[in-house]
Parts: sequence; structure tokens; C-alpha cells
Amino acid sequence: MKILVVGGGGREHAIIKALRKNPAADVIYALPGNGGIAADAVCVPIKATDIEGIVRFAGEKHVDYAVVAPDDPLALGCVDELEKLGIPCFGPRKNAAVIEASKAFSKALMKKYGIPTAQHRTFTHMNEALAYVEKMGAPIVVKADGLALGKGVTVAMTVGEAKAAIREMMEGGKFGASGSTVVIEEYLEGPEVSVLSFTDGKTVVPMVSSMDHKRAHDGDAGPNTGGMGTVAPNPYYTPEVAQRCMDEIFVPTIKAMAAEGRPFKGCLYFGLMITRDGPKVIEYNCRFGDPETQVVLPLLESDLLTVMRAVTEERLAETEVKFSEKSAACVVLASKGYPVKYESGFEIELPKLGPDRDIFVAGAETRDGRLLSHGGRVLGCVAVEDTLEKAVAGAYETADAVRFENGFCRRDIGKRALDALKK
Repeated sequence: MKILVVGGGGREHAIIKALRKNPAADVIYALPGNGGIAADAVCVPIKATDIEGIVRFAGEKHVDYAVVAPDDPLALGCVDELEKLGIPCFGPRKNAAVIEASKAFSKALMKKYGIPTAQHRTFTHMNEALAYVEKMGAPIVVKADGLALGKGVTVAMTVGEAKAAIREMMEGGKFGASGSTVVIEEYLEGPEVSVLSFTDGKTVVPMVSSMDHKRAHDGDAGPNTGGMGTVAPNPYYTPEVAQRCMDEIFVPTIKAMAAEGRPFKGCLYFGLMITRDGPKVIEYNCRFGDPETQVVLPLLESDLLTVMRAVTEERLAETEVKFSEKSAACVVLASKGYPVKYESGFEIELPKLGPDRDIFVAGAETRDGRLLSHGGRVLGCVAVEDTLEKAVAGAYETADAVRFENGFCRRDIGKRALDALKK
């Protein structure tokens, strides 16, 4: 079986390693992949946003199945175009991927169908947005409407900070067309939880919950990043919270998308906040989260390819999806200066890995047989253990064994989760 995976980061590396466990996966192509993924798949230098190139390659190679992982190609309709060739895909079509591609759309959807989320207003004119912030005060949240590599959100603690974010997006073009419309939300308080889910448009099966760490530095200081590390499961996601999420958020969202003529098939990510009033949606993503995938998939005991094909063929209700009771932690090694200004091209030497340890390569290239850093987030160092405390220690043990002179990592990944377990 020939499988094509669109994307080239740590998330895609985790997906590819999980797919390889199925003996039916004869060949896996990664478009474009990266220098680390090349050890587990055939990397082809076609950009994830080059839909025409992806479709042409898939046709030439007679690909049997495709997994479209990143948000951009999903929003551009990559699944739609591959399906026209008769290639079954894992991932939502363009009209369903809009749940992430437009925050204005997702907010309107939640309001229409009574799905709990923050109070909000959407603006297309900067002066109106500035006046609204002046009226509402701070803290307040400013979001670019479109895709922005996970960096289009400003949690403003002052009115001045909120206004600066609005001007950067709407006047300064910080995120291009993605920031020409902004969504301004009330500031919610409570622990955050990420829940990825498999859904075939009718049935939804949540995966293990996780906790991301978005800020660049210890103590949740510094700018927002794509994610500096994750742990799973998230201790704040209790069985009671999980049931409320299923009843009030997960199932209603799937039903809402179907009712809108936008059935969602693939991985739907729920970014949640557990407030005093119960769980609320912070955001939806139309794909596996990064780096949440790096802790969730190592805990999946069922075969990933089997589950994905069940999603594609709308057979999820009759397919077992089982996760381990263990815990997982991922520590991201990034290039010094990330996410602002950083240098690439530094040699990386990976250690030998023991059982229940893995390294997913996010940003690296191979040159003259050497693995070199190529990007902001470079490696995800993962450990699976019986307890979260051991998993965190194992992830740091792996990260510290990597030789990468330009690398840095947060030293407090999992601290909040471990503190919560002690309460």
C-alpha cells in the first residue's frame, strides 16, 4: 500500500511512525518531509501548499491513501482535489476545514448552535475594533481571523497592548490577509485542555487529553510559539469534565457542521478552557495539533491506519479506538531566539533511544550525511511511562542527551500538570 502524508514537521513524523506499524504500509511518501523524517519515509520536495504538485505526484505514483496533516493545505482544498482522483483521504474537505481557517465562522457556528465559548465580536474595520477594546477594557483577547501558524492570538493584559495587536494585524499586515478581520473575545480564566478527536462526520471519538505549553520561556513567559512541549493526559480533564464536553461541545459541534452541509471527517481538535461555569471552546483546529500529536499517538494502542481508514469510510462507530493508561511527555528543543529571530544550520547528534523513548524531528535537513537544524522548533523529545512524573523526567533525559549547541528548551514542561496531581 502506498501512503502519502502531506506536511513536514514533528506532527507528521509522529503520524508517519505510527502508520509504519501497520505491515500494509509498504511505502510512505512525505511531502515535503524533512531531514529526520527521511529515516522513516520517502521525502519529496513538494511544498504542503503546492496542491497542484501534490495531486500530480499522487496520480503519478498511484497512491492508495493520503493523510493531509497541516491546516494550510486543508484550507486550500487538498483533500477535495485528491478525492477527485479517486484517492481516499484522511482530513476534512475545504468547506469543513473553515472551522479553523476562519475564527469568525467558528464563532458564528458556536453562537448559532449554543456551543459554550467566550463572548466575542468580529471586526473588519480597525477603528471599530479599537473603540470596542476601549469600551470593554482589559484583559481581553485579540485573534486574527485566519490561519497564522498558531501565533495569531494576543492575550492582552492592558488596553494599550490590545490596541497594538489590532493595529499590527489590521494596519501593519502582520499576518497578511489572515489579520484583515479580527475576533475580539472576553478573557476566560481556568486551566486549558487540548482534546484531539477522530470523527467520520457522524461519530466522534475523543483521544487522550493533553496540555500544551505555548509560551517560549519558563513560567509561561515570553512570546507565543507553536508549542514548546506537551503532556498527556491532562489532569484537569476529569471524567466529569469529559462527559460535559462530549454532551455540550463535541457531539453538538459534529451535528452543527453536518447541519450546515459541512460534514467534518478527520481529526477535529478542541482547544478548551475549564472555567467556573464549565468547559468552553477557545478554538477549533481542523487537524492534529502540534505538538499534542507527539504525546497522543504514542499512547494509541489501536492501529492508526485502521482507524484513519474507518474515518474515511464512515465506519468509526464499529472500529475500536484504544489508548494506553500510561502517561506521555514531549519536550521541544528549539533554535535559540525562537520564535523571534534565530539561526539554522547547526549540527544535531541524536542519542540512542531506549524503550518508550522517541524523538520526532520537526525542523532539520540532511547535508553531507549530517543532520542540521532548519527552523524554529527542531526536535520533540518524547517519553512514555507509567506515571506523568516519570514521563516528564524521561523526556528531559532524552532532550539532555541530544547534542545541539544552538538548542534550548523550557525546563518546566509538565510542572502545572504535576502540581495539579498533588492537590
